[in-house]
Amino acid sequence: MTFSTIKLAIVYLALGPPAGILGILYSLITGKTDILYKSGLMRIARFGTQAAGVRVTLRGLENVPADRPCVFMANHASNLDPPIILPLIPGRTSILMKSSLMRIPILGTAMRMGKFVPIERGGSLEGSRRSVQAASDAIRSGLHLLVFPEGTRSPDGRLTSFKKGSFFLAERSGAPIIPVAISGTERLMPKNSAGIHPGDVQVTYLPLIEPRDYPTRNALMEAVHSAISAALPKDLRPVDLPDKLTPIALPFVSHDVLSDAIAP
Repeated sequence: MTFSTIKLAIVYLALGPPAGILGILYSLITGKTDILYKSGLMRIARFGTQAAGVRVTLRGLENVPADRPCVFMANHASNLDPPIILPLIPGRTSILMKSSLMRIPILGTAMRMGKFVPIERGGSLEGSRRSVQAASDAIRSGLHLLVFPEGTRSPDGRLTSFKKGSFFLAERSGAPIIPVAISGTERLMPKNSAGIHPGDVQVTYLPLIEPRDYPTRNALMEAVHSAISAALPKDLRPVDLPDKLTPIALPFVSHDVLSDAIAP
């Protein structure tokens, strides 16, 4: 276990339970979950990664519309991806996540109140329908949704093929898709590693893609896959893609500048 891992664990264990309990009680009394989400889940997630020495640069914030909920689709190479990306998304965001995480005391209750959507891997058709319905309801209520269309972490950091479920969800909801390229986490915490190393991470929000502009689900899926591939470093692109892809030049915003976006 690395020192960075220990520092992240201390932040989560020291701040997580009391913030969760207070946030849950406040939400039950007032019926409002914004404090629980912004000051609880998101702020502690950001503090934890900062304590671990993770330095994040964000590009493409101007591609996120201010008046529409979006489906954010990101490549997935590390367990660090969700706690890095979620606090960077303006407004409130739901996420498709393993249902086992919902069984963690306090945290599970907070995530359910935050309208996070549990997914059963290898579950029943009825369970999948419930998850799709819950995600659609979250979007209709004005929340963004974060999904990792690869379905699991990449074993080597390279972008892999996408599963169709999240694209069915985007088509059904009519929400625009924001492709997200994240790089650096595959080095700081690779798949099957319990240790975290300090370092730099780049997150890029790419121009939105409207599902209605594509004649088929496969065409939509290919458009999102190609956009993310082009924005990733060469060594994280799929091996069967050409090396000469044109990355999109976008201004960057320091992670620290975004604290106002999640302030209570």
